[in-house]
Amino acid sequence: MNTAADGRLPGRLHGLLQRTGRQYAAEHDRPLGGYLATMAGFAAYTTAWATAVRLRGRPLPDRPEPWDVVLTSVATFRLSRLLTKASVTSPLRAPFTRYVAPQGPAELHEEAQSEDGKHTVGELATCPFCMSVWVASTLTAGQLLWPRETRTAMGVLAALAGADTLQLAYSALIEKTTGE
Repeated sequence: MNTAADGRLPGRLHGLLQRTGRQYAAEHDRPLGGYLATMAGFAAYTTAWATAVRLRGRPLPDRPEPWDVVLTSVATFRLSRLLTKASVTSPLRAPFTRYVAPQGPAELHEEAQSEDGKHTVGELATCPFCMSVWVASTLTAGQLLWPRETRTAMGVLAALAGADTLQLAYSALIEKTTGE
């Protein structure tokens, strides 16, 4: 084995990744390394869940039940918004974000901090669309490992989503009828 050539490979790979990042970003701040690390983290996370499901010997369903898809969708929506936008969960996001302004009822507009490592986590922590991938995967794994408990928690999240919808509809109705 030629150790001299082996020692150069990591340097060449690093150089290739840096050039690719510069060409891709076109003078914009795009943290590709952070995104790559996040994708690797997600792959490890889902691999761990899949391994746990396999070790427990739980059979996978032939296809998802329509009710489970609907319940998972609504629960994913609500939990993703709760984690990424709610005022009450801002302490979880604060190390990676900065407060900008209120954004809707009980929600905040925050931006990711510009520091390299914090930027990618800040983007994930403030993006309900990004967070929903992690939440849906977690809820799906939970349904396979602890179906009763997970469906109960998802029912609570779905009820919260329904209550939020009713609160917003009621506020809109009051505003329309009173002109306030």
